[in-house]
Amino acid sequence: MVQYTLAQSPEIILTVPGNKDSAKNREKAMDQLIKLMDEGKLPTELEEGFGSEQLIEVKETPIDNTGGEDAITQAVQVLSNLATLKLKVQESRTEAFEVRKAVDILFSENSVTEEEITRIKEGFKVLKNFAQANLRYQEARSKAEDARQVLDQALKSPEK
Repeated sequence: MVQYTLAQSPEIILTVPGNKDSAKNREKAMDQLIKLMDEGKLPTELEEGFGSEQLIEVKETPIDNTGGEDAITQAVQVLSNLATLKLKVQESRTEAFEVRKAVDILFSENSVTEEEITRIKEGFKVLKNFAQANLRYQEARSKAEDARQVLDQALKSPEK
């Protein structure tokens, strides 16, 4: 898989099948970007003339499973990041789901007060932050599996 991002929104990752950067893969990423824009899911405005050549390829640095000290340090950092993200998700989950329930009021035929609308609008930030943290947590969790294996390998006792 090849991944691209935007300088304007580095949190956006566009993933396309393939194993190298190419004009064809950049066009596929642009298609995904246009879809995000059409759905209103792109947090920034792109200027006229934005092209696929402005996409930035994201290069992953794989965790080295050979057992070196750098791999262990990196594995611990990955797991520390996972722990931080897990806390962030847990702390905001309840409030985010309360806001999410309140959003349903907008789709009902019942009348709503200006105060309810204001409360919902203020809650959108909580909802957005939770959703983004949850996505980062899910991604970090899959990467942390490799980190856990690196540590398990390093902690094995030598056989006697």
